[in-house]
Amino acid sequence: MFLRMPEFPRYATLADKIGWWLVRALCVAVLLFLLAPILVMVPLSFSDSSFLTYPIPGWSLKWYRNLFQAEEWTRATRNSFIVAPSATVIATVLGTMAAVGLSRTEFRFKGLLMAVLISPMVVPLIVVGVATYLYFAPLGLADSYLGLIIVHAALGAPFVLTTVLATLAGFNHNLVRASLSLGETPLRTFFRVTLPVIAPGVISGALFAFATSFDEVVVTLFLAGAEQTTLPRQMFTGIRENISPTIAAVATLLIIFTTCLLLALEWLRGRRR
Repeated sequence: MFLRMPEFPRYATLADKIGWWLVRALCVAVLLFLLAPILVMVPLSFSDSSFLTYPIPGWSLKWYRNLFQAEEWTRATRNSFIVAPSATVIATVLGTMAAVGLSRTEFRFKGLLMAVLISPMVVPLIVVGVATYLYFAPLGLADSYLGLIIVHAALGAPFVLTTVLATLAGFNHNLVRASLSLGETPLRTFFRVTLPVIAPGVISGALFAFATSFDEVVVTLFLAGAEQTTLPRQMFTGIRENISPTIAAVATLLIIFTTCLLLALEWLRGRRR
């Protein structure tokens, strides 16, 4: 059972036992401290008050109704589910292709190329936002879905690349050689041999790319127009101009959504093992 007393070794002293319990109590306290700001939002989303305050005067679902009925929130939700899946597909395809190519070949500047490919993970987002706006504006891609999708795909591709590369580290390339020796084409070999084996890594990378695109707000502030406002940008606008309890309802749904993503990633990690 979870609460069963641990079986200490015979040589464990009283100080060792006390230390064991203190470490675990400290871990629980740190976990509660990190989760408290998140969990505070959940009761506020069911408040019937127009202000985010405690104690809660009454309970209501009106802020959830406002989320699904107000035009600005429905438009932002629709835009998020247009941009994030599109960017995820592009990032998954490009990241998987790059990972497969890098895992099969060795060349002089491979490390430099890897650094360039994963650079969107380490470059500050404010720099990415300014640079992409200055580059996309003359091309007419600013204030457009296409420009937003391209940048979000570039931000998510490194996560796919690193995840698939980690999966390919344990891949047996003799399977590919055997398939090619039996007359299969490289393309059919990839889809029938390589992809089924690395699928957990590809899906994990795709989930990371989706979460990156769905939660991104800094670059969106630079590239998105009024018609391309995503859910995180709408939340940012609501906090800056007029704090509405609808934000608490959105935050609660995003907490549930993120938890489901993490559970899916944990399940995929178990499958990969």
